[in-house]
Amino acid sequence: MSTIALVDDDRNILTSVSIALEAEGYQINTYSDGVSALQGLEDNPPDMAIFDIKMPRMDGMELLRRLRQKSDLPVIFLTSKDDEIDELFGLKMGADDFIRKPFSQRLLVERVKVVLRRAQNREPVEVTNKEKSSVIERGKLVMDPDRHSCTWENKPVILTVTEFFILQSLAHRPGIVKSRDALMDAAYDDQVYVDDRTIDSHIKRLRKKFKAVDDSFDAIDTLYGVGYRFKES
Repeated sequence: MSTIALVDDDRNILTSVSIALEAEGYQINTYSDGVSALQGLEDNPPDMAIFDIKMPRMDGMELLRRLRQKSDLPVIFLTSKDDEIDELFGLKMGADDFIRKPFSQRLLVERVKVVLRRAQNREPVEVTNKEKSSVIERGKLVMDPDRHSCTWENKPVILTVTEFFILQSLAHRPGIVKSRDALMDAAYDDQVYVDDRTIDSHIKRLRKKFKAVDDSFDAIDTLYGVGYRFKES
């Protein structure tokens, strides 16, 4: 049974999210602010944590900053902010994923499963030939699923879990068109039901992140009414 720390100053979210996660078999420790959470995470280390960004006394960003001084605990941010600068800043600090409010409980549960699964598989091990072969190299793009790392022209590109899975699905078979439904299945696992336009938003953010390291980036094609594809080299 995995233990999850939930930190949010909204009592309604603490209650509803706790109920949803406990129904999936997780043990939940709740905190209403960052100060109490920081001490609680040290006294009772969980397997992962979910932080709200905007909280009194200590916000989620500061909580993550202090946590990263001692721990690589997987963290998902909850945010009502519509500002990608906060998201990018959080990812650079070491957040594993973001979920924007309002969100469905089903979506949160599935994202938790994905982050926990990736965290359980990221223990350092001796690299074998099989592991080496899992690395995807497509021209300037290099993706290592085992280490959740991505580079373009040897420059790191920081991706959320969802963005990584979408790009991995596209890059796995260059030139092959992937529908939004196919990319949703690849990104959210276990058939999470969300608006298919969500994929459009993820693609937009992927392009923006790659253009930040290479302004000429154009490796992801849009086929209107059909889907997306990664260009063949």
